[in-house]
Amino acid sequence: MINIHSVVHYLQTETSFLSEDLLIILGPTASGKTKLAVALAQVFDAEIISADSRQVYRNMNIGTGKDLQEYQDVPYHLIDILNPGEKYNVSSFLRDFDEVFQTIRSKEKKVIVCGGTGFYLQALLESRPYMHIPVNPDLRSKRSDWSKDELIAQIKSKNIPEDYDIDFHSHKRLVRALEVLSWLAENPGEEITSTPLYTATVIGLNPPVETRRMRISKRLIARLDNGMVDEVKTLLAGGVTQEELEYYGLEYKYITSFLQGKMSYADFTLKLETEIHRYAKRQMTYFRKMEKDGVKIHWF
Repeated sequence: MINIHSVVHYLQTETSFLSEDLLIILGPTASGKTKLAVALAQVFDAEIISADSRQVYRNMNIGTGKDLQEYQDVPYHLIDILNPGEKYNVSSFLRDFDEVFQTIRSKEKKVIVCGGTGFYLQALLESRPYMHIPVNPDLRSKRSDWSKDELIAQIKSKNIPEDYDIDFHSHKRLVRALEVLSWLAENPGEEITSTPLYTATVIGLNPPVETRRMRISKRLIARLDNGMVDEVKTLLAGGVTQEELEYYGLEYKYITSFLQGKMSYADFTLKLETEIHRYAKRQMTYFRKMEKDGVKIHWF
């Protein structure tokens, strides 16, 4: 367990947290981010903004791991702000985040950001002038089956701005790059603005792998015991489609498959547990990439 007093001392003596905009707490799933964020919020008179791409949805509590009781008396934001089925992306997050940030700061309180969606967190710390260019569903649909080589050839035929950095290793990001470059070509006179930048101290929680695995497995059992399957049944009965549920992550994807009779209960729980372990590993890979991109993370 993390000693809260040592973290407080570290923040006060080894970082410039008290003079910065944000304290960000990141880490893989089941690492204890919310518990630490609440403890620090109580010490520093702060409010918490969630950086979780799924907890924005109402009635999706167990599967997304909201654990709202952990917040106690600490105000939290960007949780339960949309109905299932509505779309949310990083541009929406940045817009909503800044509105909440300004409100909290107007009360002269500190802001703690807590979450495991690395793309959202990194977006708060970087100048990303092309992030607000809208998604083009038609282009994505037509190009999703293209190979990387085909996408790269198409991208290189476009006029690429000097300040637009393209990740040529990711198929998903190549499609996004083509989407951005196509929009720029179609809107030559449109002004491109950077997203707001925040100063931040970033804390990362990284328990030993075996500890993380044990927590994930234990938490999955608890969520199933607490009615996670019934939560999915309720969402389906309320009009959320199977396709939409699969979009909302591993828990909803595999429970939906189980309810459709595609998997037995034993098979679905085993597969889901395996995939959550893999997801936690991918989260850590993304956080390490953030460090390579220049984000200083203080690991605990």
